[in-house]
Amino acid sequence: MSGELKILHRIIRYTAGVGAASFFTEVRVIGSENVPQDGPVIVTATHHNMMVDPVILSYTFPYRRILHYWSKASLFANPILRYVLYSSGNIPVDRKSKDRKVLLKGTMEALSHGSAVALFPEGTSYTEPRIMQVKDGAAWAALEYTKSVLESADRGQKPLVVVPAAIVYTNKSKYRSNVVVEYGRPISMDSYIEQFTSDAEGAQRTAVKRLSRAIETALVETSVNSPDWDTLYAARMARDIMWEGDRAINLDEFVPISQTLVDLFSTPNPTPNFKYVKRCLLEYYSLLQSTHLTNSVLSNLPLPRTLDPSRPVALPSRLYTLLILTRDTMSILIRLPFFIFPLILYIPVYFMGRFGARLVEDEEETQAQNKLVFGLLSAVLIYPPAFLFLWALFMYTRVGAVLAVATLWLFARYHDSMINANYEHAKRLLATWRVLMGVWAPKRWEFPISALAPYTTPVFPKESEYITKPTSSTTTPKPAPVVLPPAPDLGPSEPPVQSRPKRRPPSRRIMRHVLRARVEAVKALAEFFEQLRMQSAQSRVKGGGVRVKASLHLARMYGGVEAIPRKVEGEGEGVVVVVAGEAEREEEGWREASEVIAFLTKRGAKIPQMKHVQVEGEWAALSSDAESDAVSPR
Repeated sequence: MSGELKILHRIIRYTAGVGAASFFTEVRVIGSENVPQDGPVIVTATHHNMMVDPVILSYTFPYRRILHYWSKASLFANPILRYVLYSSGNIPVDRKSKDRKVLLKGTMEALSHGSAVALFPEGTSYTEPRIMQVKDGAAWAALEYTKSVLESADRGQKPLVVVPAAIVYTNKSKYRSNVVVEYGRPISMDSYIEQFTSDAEGAQRTAVKRLSRAIETALVETSVNSPDWDTLYAARMARDIMWEGDRAINLDEFVPISQTLVDLFSTPNPTPNFKYVKRCLLEYYSLLQSTHLTNSVLSNLPLPRTLDPSRPVALPSRLYTLLILTRDTMSILIRLPFFIFPLILYIPVYFMGRFGARLVEDEEETQAQNKLVFGLLSAVLIYPPAFLFLWALFMYTRVGAVLAVATLWLFARYHDSMINANYEHAKRLLATWRVLMGVWAPKRWEFPISALAPYTTPVFPKESEYITKPTSSTTTPKPAPVVLPPAPDLGPSEPPVQSRPKRRPPSRRIMRHVLRARVEAVKALAEFFEQLRMQSAQSRVKGGGVRVKASLHLARMYGGVEAIPRKVEGEGEGVVVVVAGEAEREEEGWREASEVIAFLTKRGAKIPQMKHVQVEGEWAALSSDAESDAVSPR
């Protein structure tokens, strides 16, 4: 009976939800109205964060419906383990069986009872710049169930729908980051079941492939997809510069904003300085990555008032940095008495979470899982002694036990409400201290430009061995045509990305380079958008416009879509054949550059402005001898 009630699933969901709410600042749910309140449902979710994905999915699934997940059939052999698995909402799946009815038996039974089944059609958890694969298992399950309902005598059952769910993390391995879960429009089986039940040769497989592509398209439209890592990193860096705070972006707009920037930086040479801009953004991103800093924690060091590219970059003065350090230290000391007790209690949780992440430094998709699991285990070990201590203070009475539990609950809530501000201030204090070490250190300690290369090249996450390169054009659309003058060659493009982690460099040797790279990146981004504006204005005078690349779903909303001939490799090396005919055409999306700028500005982007005026900046005003001769390394 308890197995039918899924008692363990409810307990696990509650516990995991508490952990998720403690680890992430906010879990934003979009599109909950797309999930049916009852009836059979297959949820197809993205899978880029290991065990955290089913935790988030179960925690956010509307109407508190219980989700069933696939598990190895061999695990159900033991009666005790079978009870635990069934009670926690698992379904046996015999992956070795070639008989599809045997393979999907548990899934069919769950759906026949009107349950919801959650599947991860990508097949494995991985870290890549885009959705790499969508397998056919979910489509087979959906169509086989629909076929069985049509063949049965029971016509009163509700029809099954497939609900795509994109789980997008603002920074999936980072403590106190955010999550966006978007449930897409339900996919009906009406468009596929007729072909699936046809006797024509290959009809079943064709219907399954069509449904899989529909699922893939829905997931791509609600997630962030980039053609490569350097484009994604450049877009992230531009986003962090234009929205400085960690919570400056409305999470409802996080995915379309991020995808718009990815599309913009995927456009081939939209401005003459594009290669230089991208290189500056990547170098700054890599230096932040190397020093474990973020642009938001450096934002309390104001940039110069002028972003004149003809002037050298001035570093923050020693006195000014010392004043900022004093300010941040006083802010921490004022807050510390109100946070000291939660801090002491949670120190083991923080330590164990960090230890768990270090065990899988090469697997970004596993770090949050380890932080969450190790942190929860630490909390389980901490709270019972804390309860006994409080209960002893209340003389071991029944009322005392209730008061002890209530005190611990309030204590946990107090910690979660205070942690964001204190964590942010602590990061800023540490960053300011490191900046102070960098600008006060003798200039001879600074890394020479020749030794800086390992720290200005971004690091790629390790590629998963369980994924295959996508063949669908859904995830890798080709660039749209752009109306632009030819761009001059400004030197080599951005450096290749490393695949191995590098040792964190000493602050005293690299901090000056980080600060210079920050100003150079902002200046380059400002000039990039200024050139886009100027080119758009000139094109409008001539009756045209500057087009930039756009994902198809954004192009249909804000721009346009063109059908172009598909290009295929011909015989012989380097031969490309353009295939004519309607069946051999593919769609490419575009948006006007001026519309993209307006889109970003409307959603809160603070796009840097170029001002070619000779005004001393805040940093240069108090410049000391060590910085007075500083110049840009580029």
